[in-house]
Amino acid sequence: MANVDMLTKAAFGQYGSTLLSTTDVLDLSGSSATMYVIAITMITSDVKFAALETLGGKIAGGISTVTAENDLDNTTTGIGASDNGDDVHTSNDIFPAGLTIYGKWDKVDLGAGKVICYFAPKGY
Repeated sequence: MANVDMLTKAAFGQYGSTLLSTTDVLDLSGSSATMYVIAITMITSDVKFAALETLGGKIAGGISTVTAENDLDNTTTGIGASDNGDDVHTSNDIFPAGLTIYGKWDKVDLGAGKVICYFAPKGY
């Protein structure tokens, strides 16, 4: 079970955050990375992602630009859906200002706009 203090700190951004602008890439997929992105808040309108990937593809059922990561009927997720979720399309999926999405991402490649990425430590 996850440490409640760690979850509280992550929920309030106490593990840190970073601001990304158009064409910035945040890549935490390397073996030495100790954090991942737990939430992304859209600062400007018309945010687009060039890539949005969940912890090296190890999490099925997460919002992503990678088809296999949107596999909601994958038996390992326990979701049991009869369908796959849609991929985030890099050319026509636009996110509005003020929206926050939650998940576990290790790669955020911003195609347009400005976002704040909030971190949490890997391992919980």
